[in-house]
Parts: sequence; C-alpha cells; structure tokens
Amino acid sequence: MAFSVGISSDFLDATGRNVWGDIGLAGLDAAGLEWEYMQDNTQAITPAQMEKYDAILYAAPAVTAESFAGVANPPLILARFGVGYDAVDLAACTAAGTVATITPDGARGPVATATLSMLLSVMHHTVTKDRLVRDQRWDLRENFMGTGLAGKTVGLLGVGNTGGELIRLLAPFGVRCVGYDPFCPPERAADLGVELMELEDVATCCDALIVMAVLTEQTRHIVNASILHRMKPTSVVINMARGPIIKEPDLIAALVSGTIAGAGLDVFEEEPVNNELLGLDNVTLSPHCLSWTDEMSLGNGGSCVTAIVDVAHGRTPRFVINREVLDSAVFKDRLTLHAG
Repeated sequence: MAFSVGISSDFLDATGRNVWGDIGLAGLDAAGLEWEYMQDNTQAITPAQMEKYDAILYAAPAVTAESFAGVANPPLILARFGVGYDAVDLAACTAAGTVATITPDGARGPVATATLSMLLSVMHHTVTKDRLVRDQRWDLRENFMGTGLAGKTVGLLGVGNTGGELIRLLAPFGVRCVGYDPFCPPERAADLGVELMELEDVATCCDALIVMAVLTEQTRHIVNASILHRMKPTSVVINMARGPIIKEPDLIAALVSGTIAGAGLDVFEEEPVNNELLGLDNVTLSPHCLSWTDEMSLGNGGSCVTAIVDVAHGRTPRFVINREVLDSAVFKDRLTLHAG
C-alpha cells in the first residue's frame, strides 16, 4: 500500500532550495515511497499535517498534544532531524501510537567536532584576535595570550554518544577527562577513559566545563551560580547542547565578575539571543548552528530516511525515544498492516 512522507518546509529557503543540501531523500525514492515538502511552515506540526502523512521528517517544528487533536489516522513515525527532543510531547506520540525517533548516529560526529572547535576557539581567543586584525590593534595582541589543552582537565556534563565521541577527539591532546552522568555505566566510562564524579567535583577540578546533556526537568539550570563559583577563574564553559541547561543570568554574572575566564555558546535560553552576552568580550557566540555541515546534513537526513523506510516496511526503527509505544497494540497493528 502507498506510504506518504511529509518533509517540514523549514528545510527550504524563500526560493524553495533545501538549505541543508543533500539530506538523503534519494533513499525515499529508492524505497518507492511518496514524499513532498509540506506547504505550511508552522511552529508546531498541525493536525492537518498529521492527518495527511504516514511519516513526517522534520527539524524545527514542535510536536505538541494539540498536534494530534482530532487526528483519526496519525503518522506511524515522526522522524526528527536532530537529537534534541525537548519540544516533542512524547506522551502524546505514544497515546497516538506514533513512534518518535532522533538521529544520534548522524549528529554525533559533527557535534563533537564543532564542540572541539568551539573549545579551541575560546581558549585561543580566536574571535578577539580576528577583531584585533580588522581594527588594526596589533599592539593589543600581548593581552590575549591563549591557553593550551595539553595536560588540562576537561569536564563533561553528559557522557552519552556525543560526549564519548568528543573524548575520542580529545585523546591526542593529552587531557584528563572527568564527567558527570548518572546514566553512564561505570564500565562504559572506564572504556572511554573518563572519571565519573559528582557535578560539583567536576566543576571544581576542570579547566573547561562542556555541556553535552539533554534538556530535561532534571538538567534545566543545573549549571548555576553554585556550580560556576566552584570553578577556577581560569576555566571556561562551553555549551553546545541546550541553552536552559545553564542559568544564563548566573553565567553572565560569572563572566562579568571574572569568576570564570570565558565561555563558548552555540545555544541560549532564548533564541535569538538579545542580552548582555552580546556585549561581553570573553564570550564566543554562534547562532545554534556551529555543527551544521554537509556531514551532518547527510548523516541526520540519512538516519531519518532509514527510520522511515524501516517503518514503511514493517520494521522497528532504531533510536526510538518513546520506546513504550513499541508495545502499543495500535502501533503494532498498523506496523503489521504496512509489513503486509
């Protein structure tokens, strides 16, 4: 039977060009699936969009309980182009018998590489030195001596797939890696070469605190004044995960007072950012896109396409985030129907 796929229109610019380039949609063609870009660019997926498609591949839109309101035949799968799912109502997906997936296999390498890039940029004052050249202020370059990574201690808040990849990338620098992650098994930590400890202890001993966690109610504002004041005045904070994991006013206060030396932020509590961070010289900023590369485009897109093709052929996809739905009679019956 026909299987239709909707692609969220936030992938497109005003001319209809996919700004992400090749996201692997040829895989849908090869599998004989019908697909199209959805017409309306909405902040949340709408019931009309839900009703129309068997699968939706999306990036920016949220998935809310209202997205399913009155929908008699919701998609079998919502495949998110990315790893964050704080804007996805998992309970609503499960109640509707819809699988929600993410793309850790596609994002892991690009995000880890971007994180290392941000860390090195902050420690070497790359942005500030760029400004010195443009402003013809070579006389000030002695004021911005960088900090090398060799022999330093890097602390990770979150030692998941991307955190593990970052540890691998850091290995040639000869750093000590410590981390806080209550869900990381000790044997995995040992294999990665990271010492697990409480977050307070990570903050106290690290030269760089790197946020790699998922945003949950438990991690919201987990990096706050209490944690920041435990850090060395020479240490830096890097956040490539989700803005609200750090309590932003506390971070700004720590940067202004010299409690910490600097920060590198790709994410913010509110985006676009419009606060004191914009006026601070000891912060390197990126508009939530530092990891956006051709590698991520094809990796995330290919992961979404694989998940959709699996469901279209009656197979359970990888990287399901609402795994309880897999035991749902509604989902099982519809999956079996497509398998036939």
